[in-house]
Amino acid sequence: MSQDFQDKVVLITGGSRGLGKAMAHGFAGQGAKIAIVSRKLDGCDATAAELTAAYGTETFTRSTHVGDWDDLDRMVEAVIERFGRIDVLVNNAGMSPLYPSLSDVSEALFDKVVSVN
Repeated sequence: MSQDFQDKVVLITGGSRGLGKAMAHGFAGQGAKIAIVSRKLDGCDATAAELTAAYGTETFTRSTHVGDWDDLDRMVEAVIERFGRIDVLVNNAGMSPLYPSLSDVSEALFDKVVSVN
């Protein structure tokens, strides 16, 4: 990254592993404050510890299900309470279960995938 993210607040959904974790490292390396949310708090906490150790980054973690609108509202309020604002949002959380054919996917699962993604 070549932009200056010094003291910007970056919220990353699905930020505890994979691409979300890599983006958290990228933003933290540029001086950003990082809010990491996913369903598994222990993964968020582990990534936050890595960021703090590597970059001295100020972090916030929270268990959040992005398919639950009320949980999303509470999460945004908590991030704003901690940092005062959100400058960058990375909507990285998602799911894509594998099934042999579309006809094997229940309507409930289809609705869940659309809600999360």
